[in-house]
Amino acid sequence: MANGGPVEHGFPHLDTVRSALTALYRRLSYDTVRSFEVSVAPADVAFADGDDLHLGAQRVARELVRHYRLPDARMIVGFREMTHAAQVELEAGPEYFIELNDRFRTHRWDIGAALAHEVMHVFLHRLDLAFPGTRDNEILTDTAAAYLGAGWLLLDAYREDGASSQKLGYLTPEEFGYVVAKRALVFGEDPSVWFTSPQAYTAYTRGLARARQDGREPPLTAAGWAGRRRYAHERRRAREHVGGGERAPEGVGYSFAPGGAGAERVSFPCPVCFQRIRVPVRGRVRARCGLCRTVLECDT
Repeated sequence: MANGGPVEHGFPHLDTVRSALTALYRRLSYDTVRSFEVSVAPADVAFADGDDLHLGAQRVARELVRHYRLPDARMIVGFREMTHAAQVELEAGPEYFIELNDRFRTHRWDIGAALAHEVMHVFLHRLDLAFPGTRDNEILTDTAAAYLGAGWLLLDAYREDGASSQKLGYLTPEEFGYVVAKRALVFGEDPSVWFTSPQAYTAYTRGLARARQDGREPPLTAAGWAGRRRYAHERRRAREHVGGGERAPEGVGYSFAPGGAGAERVSFPCPVCFQRIRVPVRGRVRARCGLCRTVLECDT
Protein backbone atom coordinates (compact mmCIF):
# COMPACT_ATOMS: atom_id res chain seq x y z
CA MET A 1 0.00 0.00 0.00
CA ALA A 2 1.39 3.38 -1.02
CA ASN A 3 0.18 5.76 1.69
CA GLY A 4 1.56 9.21 1.08
CA GLY A 5 4.67 7.88 -0.65
CA PRO A 6 5.65 7.76 -4.32
CA VAL A 7 3.45 5.77 -6.71
CA GLU A 8 5.10 3.78 -9.49
CA HIS A 9 3.63 4.37 -12.94
CA GLY A 10 3.80 2.80 -16.37
CA PHE A 11 3.88 -0.87 -17.34
CA PRO A 12 6.95 -2.44 -15.65
CA HIS A 13 5.17 -5.72 -14.82
CA LEU A 14 3.42 -6.27 -18.15
CA ASP A 15 5.13 -9.58 -18.95
CA THR A 16 4.05 -11.04 -15.60
CA VAL A 17 0.52 -9.69 -16.04
CA ARG A 18 0.24 -11.41 -19.42
CA SER A 19 1.61 -14.65 -18.00
CA ALA A 20 -1.02 -14.38 -15.26
CA LEU A 21 -3.82 -14.05 -17.84
CA THR A 22 -2.56 -17.14 -19.65
CA ALA A 23 -2.35 -19.09 -16.38
CA LEU A 24 -5.87 -18.00 -15.42
CA TYR A 25 -7.38 -19.25 -18.68
CA ARG A 26 -5.43 -22.51 -18.46
CA ARG A 27 -6.45 -23.24 -14.88
CA LEU A 28 -10.07 -22.09 -15.06
CA SER A 29 -10.98 -22.92 -18.69
CA TYR A 30 -12.70 -20.67 -21.18
CA ASP A 31 -16.20 -21.51 -19.93
CA THR A 32 -15.39 -20.67 -16.30
CA VAL A 33 -13.75 -17.37 -17.20
CA ARG A 34 -16.79 -16.44 -19.28
CA SER A 35 -19.06 -17.18 -16.32
CA PHE A 36 -17.65 -14.04 -14.64
CA GLU A 37 -19.37 -11.82 -17.18
CA VAL A 38 -20.84 -9.46 -14.55
CA SER A 39 -18.49 -7.35 -12.44
CA VAL A 40 -18.99 -6.47 -8.81
CA ALA A 41 -21.52 -3.65 -8.68
CA PRO A 42 -20.55 -0.48 -6.78
CA ALA A 43 -23.72 -0.61 -4.69
CA ASP A 44 -22.93 -4.12 -3.45
CA VAL A 45 -19.66 -3.09 -1.82
CA ALA A 46 -20.54 0.46 -0.77
CA PHE A 47 -20.47 1.76 2.80
CA ALA A 48 -23.23 4.08 3.99
CA ASP A 49 -22.41 6.72 6.59
CA GLY A 50 -24.38 4.92 9.24
CA ASP A 51 -23.06 1.41 8.60
CA ASP A 52 -21.36 -0.41 11.45
CA LEU A 53 -17.65 -0.92 10.60
CA HIS A 54 -17.39 -4.61 11.40
CA LEU A 55 -20.81 -5.64 10.16
CA GLY A 56 -20.26 -3.65 6.98
CA ALA A 57 -16.87 -5.26 6.39
CA GLN A 58 -18.38 -8.72 6.86
CA ARG A 59 -21.17 -7.83 4.41
CA VAL A 60 -18.68 -6.72 1.75
CA ALA A 61 -16.57 -9.84 2.33
CA ARG A 62 -19.66 -12.03 1.85
CA GLU A 63 -20.45 -10.23 -1.41
CA LEU A 64 -16.95 -10.91 -2.73
CA VAL A 65 -17.19 -14.55 -1.62
CA ARG A 66 -20.42 -14.76 -3.61
CA HIS A 67 -18.86 -13.06 -6.62
CA TYR A 68 -15.86 -15.40 -6.65
CA ARG A 69 -18.20 -18.39 -6.16
CA LEU A 70 -16.75 -19.55 -2.84
CA PRO A 71 -20.03 -20.47 -1.12
CA ASP A 72 -18.45 -22.65 1.58
CA ALA A 73 -15.85 -20.04 2.58
CA ARG A 74 -16.40 -17.71 5.53
CA MET A 75 -14.30 -14.57 5.96
CA ILE A 76 -13.65 -13.21 9.46
CA VAL A 77 -12.54 -9.58 9.09
CA GLY A 78 -10.63 -7.62 11.72
CA PHE A 79 -8.51 -4.46 11.90
CA ARG A 80 -5.04 -3.78 13.30
CA GLU A 81 -1.99 -1.59 12.76
CA MET A 82 0.26 -2.97 9.99
CA THR A 83 2.46 -1.84 7.14
CA HIS A 84 0.52 -3.55 4.37
CA ALA A 85 -3.08 -2.87 3.41
CA ALA A 86 -4.28 -6.29 4.50
CA GLN A 87 -3.38 -9.94 4.90
CA VAL A 88 -5.19 -13.27 4.97
CA GLU A 89 -4.31 -16.59 6.60
CA LEU A 90 -4.49 -19.27 3.92
CA GLU A 91 -5.50 -22.37 5.81
CA ALA A 92 -7.71 -25.31 4.83
CA GLY A 93 -10.90 -23.37 5.54
CA PRO A 94 -13.83 -23.03 5.58
CA GLU A 95 -13.02 -20.01 7.80
CA TYR A 96 -10.37 -17.51 6.69
CA PHE A 97 -9.12 -14.66 8.85
CA ILE A 98 -8.51 -11.37 7.08
CA GLU A 99 -6.85 -8.45 8.84
CA LEU A 100 -7.21 -4.95 7.40
CA ASN A 101 -4.99 -1.98 8.09
CA ASP A 102 -6.41 0.35 10.75
CA ARG A 103 -6.41 3.05 8.07
CA PHE A 104 -9.61 1.52 6.71
CA ARG A 105 -11.49 2.38 9.89
CA THR A 106 -11.69 5.93 8.53
CA HIS A 107 -11.37 5.08 4.81
CA ARG A 108 -14.30 2.69 4.67
CA TRP A 109 -15.01 3.31 0.99
CA ASP A 110 -11.80 1.41 0.15
CA ILE A 111 -12.55 -1.69 2.24
CA GLY A 112 -14.04 -3.39 -0.81
CA ALA A 113 -10.78 -2.87 -2.71
CA ALA A 114 -8.65 -4.42 0.04
CA LEU A 115 -11.02 -7.37 0.42
CA ALA A 116 -11.16 -7.94 -3.36
CA HIS A 117 -7.43 -8.72 -3.26
CA GLU A 118 -7.49 -10.82 -0.07
CA VAL A 119 -10.52 -12.94 -1.04
CA MET A 120 -8.84 -13.55 -4.41
CA HIS A 121 -5.90 -15.00 -2.49
CA VAL A 122 -8.35 -17.57 -1.08
CA PHE A 123 -9.79 -18.23 -4.55
CA LEU A 124 -6.35 -18.90 -6.04
CA HIS A 125 -5.29 -20.93 -2.99
CA ARG A 126 -8.24 -23.26 -3.53
CA LEU A 127 -7.37 -23.52 -7.22
CA ASP A 128 -3.77 -24.34 -6.26
CA LEU A 129 -2.69 -21.63 -8.69
CA ALA A 130 0.39 -19.66 -7.71
CA PHE A 131 3.50 -18.08 -9.20
CA PRO A 132 6.94 -18.55 -7.59
CA GLY A 133 8.08 -15.60 -5.53
CA THR A 134 6.00 -13.14 -3.49
CA ARG A 135 6.12 -10.34 -6.07
CA ASP A 136 4.92 -12.42 -9.02
CA ASN A 137 2.29 -14.17 -6.92
CA GLU A 138 0.87 -10.83 -5.77
CA ILE A 139 0.78 -9.63 -9.38
CA LEU A 140 -1.11 -12.82 -10.27
CA THR A 141 -3.60 -12.04 -7.48
CA ASP A 142 -4.14 -8.45 -8.63
CA THR A 143 -4.50 -9.57 -12.25
CA ALA A 144 -7.01 -12.31 -11.42
CA ALA A 145 -9.09 -9.97 -9.27
CA ALA A 146 -9.18 -7.36 -12.03
CA TYR A 147 -9.94 -9.80 -14.84
CA LEU A 148 -12.67 -11.64 -12.93
CA GLY A 149 -14.62 -8.49 -12.18
CA ALA A 150 -13.54 -7.12 -8.78
CA GLY A 151 -10.20 -5.45 -9.47
CA TRP A 152 -11.73 -2.20 -10.70
CA LEU A 153 -12.17 -1.50 -6.97
CA LEU A 154 -8.40 -1.65 -6.50
CA LEU A 155 -7.89 0.81 -9.34
CA ASP A 156 -10.54 3.16 -7.95
CA ALA A 157 -8.67 3.22 -4.61
CA TYR A 158 -5.79 5.00 -6.38
CA ARG A 159 -5.62 8.72 -5.59
CA GLU A 160 -2.72 11.08 -6.03
CA ASP A 161 -2.18 14.82 -5.88
CA GLY A 162 0.61 17.17 -4.95
CA ALA A 163 0.21 16.60 -1.22
CA SER A 164 -0.81 12.98 -0.79
CA SER A 165 -1.17 9.61 -2.49
CA GLN A 166 -2.84 6.23 -2.01
CA LYS A 167 -2.57 3.05 -4.05
CA LEU A 168 -3.48 -0.52 -3.19
CA GLY A 169 -2.05 -3.65 -4.79
CA TYR A 170 1.20 -4.50 -6.57
CA LEU A 171 0.24 -3.38 -10.08
CA THR A 172 0.77 0.20 -11.15
CA PRO A 173 -2.41 2.23 -11.77
CA GLU A 174 -1.87 1.93 -15.53
CA GLU A 175 -1.43 -1.84 -15.26
CA PHE A 176 -4.66 -2.12 -13.30
CA GLY A 177 -6.25 -0.03 -16.05
CA TYR A 178 -4.78 -2.40 -18.63
CA VAL A 179 -6.24 -5.55 -17.04
CA VAL A 180 -9.62 -3.92 -16.38
CA ALA A 181 -9.61 -2.79 -20.03
CA LYS A 182 -8.69 -6.28 -21.28
CA ARG A 183 -11.70 -7.58 -19.42
CA ALA A 184 -13.90 -4.77 -20.74
CA LEU A 185 -12.94 -5.55 -24.33
CA VAL A 186 -13.81 -9.24 -23.89
CA PHE A 187 -17.07 -8.79 -21.97
CA GLY A 188 -18.31 -5.56 -23.54
CA GLU A 189 -18.29 -3.58 -20.29
CA ASP A 190 -17.76 0.12 -19.68
CA PRO A 191 -16.16 0.29 -16.20
CA SER A 192 -15.29 3.97 -16.61
CA VAL A 193 -18.69 4.91 -15.18
CA TRP A 194 -17.81 3.26 -11.84
CA PHE A 195 -14.70 5.28 -11.02
CA THR A 196 -14.95 7.89 -8.30
CA SER A 197 -11.25 8.78 -8.50
CA PRO A 198 -10.25 11.07 -11.39
CA GLN A 199 -6.73 9.62 -11.27
CA ALA A 200 -8.14 6.10 -11.58
CA TYR A 201 -10.09 7.12 -14.66
CA THR A 202 -6.96 8.58 -16.26
CA ALA A 203 -5.00 5.39 -15.49
CA TYR A 204 -7.83 3.33 -17.02
CA THR A 205 -7.76 5.32 -20.27
CA ARG A 206 -4.01 4.79 -20.54
CA GLY A 207 -4.41 1.09 -19.84
CA LEU A 208 -7.21 0.89 -22.40
CA ALA A 209 -4.99 2.42 -25.08
CA ARG A 210 -2.28 -0.16 -24.31
CA ALA A 211 -4.82 -3.00 -24.30
CA ARG A 212 -6.18 -1.98 -27.70
CA GLN A 213 -2.66 -1.89 -29.09
CA ASP A 214 -2.36 -5.64 -28.40
CA GLY A 215 -4.93 -6.21 -31.14
CA ARG A 216 -2.96 -4.10 -33.61
CA GLU A 217 0.30 -6.02 -33.64
CA PRO A 218 1.53 -8.00 -36.66
CA PRO A 219 0.64 -10.42 -38.06
CA LEU A 220 -2.92 -9.31 -37.19
CA THR A 221 -4.64 -7.51 -40.06
CA ALA A 222 -5.41 -4.55 -37.79
CA ALA A 223 -1.69 -3.78 -37.49
CA GLY A 224 -0.62 -0.32 -38.59
CA TRP A 225 1.55 0.55 -41.58
CA ALA A 226 4.82 0.78 -39.63
CA GLY A 227 4.26 -2.56 -37.92
CA ARG A 228 3.35 -4.25 -41.20
CA ARG A 229 6.45 -2.86 -42.89
CA ARG A 230 8.75 -4.14 -40.15
CA TYR A 231 6.98 -7.50 -40.18
CA ALA A 232 7.63 -7.85 -43.94
CA HIS A 233 11.27 -6.92 -43.38
CA GLU A 234 11.70 -9.48 -40.58
CA ARG A 235 9.96 -12.14 -42.66
CA ARG A 236 12.48 -11.62 -45.46
CA ARG A 237 15.36 -11.80 -43.02
CA ALA A 238 13.98 -15.03 -41.55
CA ARG A 239 13.89 -16.61 -44.99
CA GLU A 240 17.52 -15.66 -45.48
CA HIS A 241 18.47 -16.95 -42.05
CA VAL A 242 20.92 -19.82 -42.21
CA GLY A 243 20.64 -22.69 -39.72
CA GLY A 244 16.96 -23.56 -39.86
CA GLY A 245 16.17 -22.58 -36.25
CA GLU A 246 13.48 -20.27 -34.95
CA ARG A 247 14.21 -16.58 -35.36
CA ALA A 248 12.72 -14.07 -32.91
CA PRO A 249 13.36 -10.42 -33.87
CA GLU A 250 14.17 -8.16 -30.94
CA GLY A 251 11.39 -5.94 -29.60
CA VAL A 252 8.41 -7.71 -31.21
CA GLY A 253 6.15 -10.53 -30.07
CA TYR A 254 6.30 -12.69 -33.18
CA SER A 255 8.95 -15.15 -34.34
CA PHE A 256 9.51 -17.23 -37.46
CA ALA A 257 10.43 -20.89 -37.76
CA PRO A 258 10.61 -23.42 -40.59
CA GLY A 259 7.75 -25.91 -40.75
CA GLY A 260 7.33 -29.28 -42.34
CA ALA A 261 8.01 -29.71 -46.06
CA GLY A 262 9.72 -26.33 -46.13
CA ALA A 263 6.63 -24.43 -44.98
CA GLU A 264 7.46 -21.39 -42.88
CA ARG A 265 5.44 -20.63 -39.74
CA VAL A 266 5.00 -17.56 -37.58
CA SER A 267 4.35 -17.68 -33.85
CA PHE A 268 2.73 -14.81 -31.95
CA PRO A 269 0.80 -14.23 -28.71
CA CYS A 270 -2.98 -14.22 -28.69
CA PRO A 271 -4.00 -10.63 -27.87
CA VAL A 272 -6.62 -11.87 -25.40
CA CYS A 273 -4.98 -14.65 -23.36
CA PHE A 274 -1.37 -14.44 -24.66
CA GLN A 275 -1.00 -18.12 -25.40
CA ARG A 276 1.34 -18.57 -28.37
CA ILE A 277 -0.38 -19.24 -31.69
CA ARG A 278 1.43 -20.74 -34.70
CA VAL A 279 0.13 -20.34 -38.24
CA PRO A 280 1.67 -20.87 -41.70
CA VAL A 281 3.20 -17.90 -43.50
CA ARG A 282 0.99 -17.77 -46.57
CA GLY A 283 -0.85 -14.46 -46.65
CA ARG A 284 -4.37 -14.04 -45.28
CA VAL A 285 -5.30 -16.72 -42.74
CA ARG A 286 -7.84 -17.01 -39.93
CA ALA A 287 -6.56 -18.42 -36.64
CA ARG A 288 -8.53 -19.57 -33.62
CA CYS A 289 -6.91 -19.56 -30.19
CA GLY A 290 -7.38 -22.96 -28.60
CA LEU A 291 -7.32 -21.49 -25.09
CA CYS A 292 -9.67 -18.48 -25.15
CA ARG A 293 -11.40 -19.32 -28.47
CA THR A 294 -10.72 -15.91 -29.98
CA VAL A 295 -10.84 -15.87 -33.79
CA LEU A 296 -8.03 -13.76 -35.24
CA GLU A 297 -7.70 -12.33 -38.74
CA CYS A 298 -4.05 -12.50 -39.79
CA ASP A 299 -1.96 -11.43 -42.75
CA THR A 300 1.18 -13.52 -42.49
